[in-house]
Amino acid sequence: MEDVLTELPPPSRFFQEDLDNFATPSPPLSSPSLLFCNPKPDQPLRPSLLIIALSSPSLYIFHHISSKTLIGSLVLPEIPFSGNSTGPSLGDKSCNIYALNDMDNLTLVVLVQCSISAERSNAVAKLLIGDQIIPKRVLIMDSVQSQNFRGKLAPDETCVFKLETSAERKGLDGDACGGSSLLKGLDYFPSGSVLDGLGAALLARCQMRNIRGTLCVSWPRYGVCVVALVKSLLQRNVLCGFDLSTIGDPKDKSSRFSSIKNYPLDSDMYT
Repeated sequence: MEDVLTELPPPSRFFQEDLDNFATPSPPLSSPSLLFCNPKPDQPLRPSLLIIALSSPSLYIFHHISSKTLIGSLVLPEIPFSGNSTGPSLGDKSCNIYALNDMDNLTLVVLVQCSISAERSNAVAKLLIGDQIIPKRVLIMDSVQSQNFRGKLAPDETCVFKLETSAERKGLDGDACGGSSLLKGLDYFPSGSVLDGLGAALLARCQMRNIRGTLCVSWPRYGVCVVALVKSLLQRNVLCGFDLSTIGDPKDKSSRFSSIKNYPLDSDMYT
């Protein structure tokens, strides 16, 4: 006779999702919000260019551009402020908004230094491209997701691709942006490959609002070579009026680049 006290119970006849119906649901997260510094800028902000940095190379480059002014932050309730430094740091979990010091045009840069879940991507995209920030043009800097890439990516190979909205391809809107592509001469992201997450949500937001948007993705995710490639691309096509040569030489591992927290330099980090 079996001992009902010590024998393992039989497998459940319910599916896991059926069992979850009896569990107490988690409280819903508060909506993300934009918090601007005092004095608050005139709203809505209408930048000629909105740059959203998601990839590690772009975060490093824009972090070291000195001619920028902090004007606000994107606040996510699920991202704690504990552990952040008092001043801007690449090691912080933050999402700060800066204005580049350009006298001719208003250029905003958003440094997304925290992980945004897929469930929150659309809400964040609606905030950054919505009623409070209405950009004429958007550039999103992200990284290639190797698991979603159709083809083989060598760990020692550096490459950059782009995706564009219909308005960017056709050169629509008839304003000062002109009809030329923002990233001229760059190859398009290979057909059959997939992008998801916040970068894809931001580009979809641009498409829905008929905004000239470009999503630029680089490979590999980290490394001195890809930083040099992205910096050259920005200097040549986007930030022509800014001197990016003051940023530490990525070819020199003894420079301040190698001291950035959690920023691997060696190629064996990608294997």
